[in-house]
Amino acid sequence: MTGSSHAIGDLSYVAVEALLASPARKIAIVPVGSVEAHGPHLPLSTDTLISEEVASRAAHELAQRGYIAVRFPAIHYGVTDWARMFAGTTTLTAATTESIVFETCHAAHAMGFDRVVLTNAHLEPDHIATLRAVAERFSEQTGRALVFPDKTRRHAAQRLTAEFKSGSCHAGQYETSLVLAIRPDLVDVAKAKALPEHVVPLHERIAAGARDFADCGLDQAYCGNPAGATAEEGEHSLATLVALVIEAVEQSFA
Repeated sequence: MTGSSHAIGDLSYVAVEALLASPARKIAIVPVGSVEAHGPHLPLSTDTLISEEVASRAAHELAQRGYIAVRFPAIHYGVTDWARMFAGTTTLTAATTESIVFETCHAAHAMGFDRVVLTNAHLEPDHIATLRAVAERFSEQTGRALVFPDKTRRHAAQRLTAEFKSGSCHAGQYETSLVLAIRPDLVDVAKAKALPEHVVPLHERIAAGARDFADCGLDQAYCGNPAGATAEEGEHSLATLVALVIEAVEQSFA
C-alpha cells in the first residue's frame, strides 16, 4: 500500500477527509518545542526547529513504509522556567501546557487518526513531566496509547551522543550540531567556536535541588562544548531521533 506525508496546514478540509478515508494506517505527528535561550549562538527556536525536523523526517520515513503521516503545526511554547532570566525566553504554566498539548492530541485522535505521536526537543524537567502527564491522560480518556518517544528515558538516551548522555548538553555540541544540520544560517558559528567548554551535569544539579540555569551556573545559557559541533554529528543524531519515532509507532501496532 502506498503511503504519503503531509503538512496538515497546507491541506484543505476535503483533502484531510480523503486521507482519513484511506484504509492505510494514519499517523498524526504533533511537534512540541519552546521559545528559550540557547546560548549566545543559537536561536530561541532551537527546540522547535529540532522537534519539527524530526517530525518531518519521521513522516517521510513512515510514508515510505506505507503509512499516511500528517504533521501538525508545532506547539511553540512549553514549561520554560529554567531560562526565564534570559531575554526572549517565554514560558507557559504546566497546566496551560498540558491543556494545549492534550487538547491538540485529542483533537487529532477524534478526527480518526490511528495513532497520535509527540515529538519533543525541550528537556526541562517540569516540561517532560507535563508531557508524560499528557500521555497518561490521553491513554485514560481514549483507551489508546499516545506515542511519545521520550529521549530522556535511559534506553533512548543511550543511543544518543556522549554529551547528551552526560547531561551537560544545553546548547552544547549536541544541540548546536542539530541546528547546524537543520538551519546552519541560524547558528552564529564564530560565537560558537569562541565559547569555552562548560561542563555542568544538569541531572546532578537538578537532583541537588537546582531550579534554574542561574543555580547551575549557566551564565550564558549553555553548557557542553558548542565549539565541537558539526553538521555531520547533527545528521547522525537526527537519524537516531527519527529511528526512535519510527520504532515507537511500529511497536504501538504490535
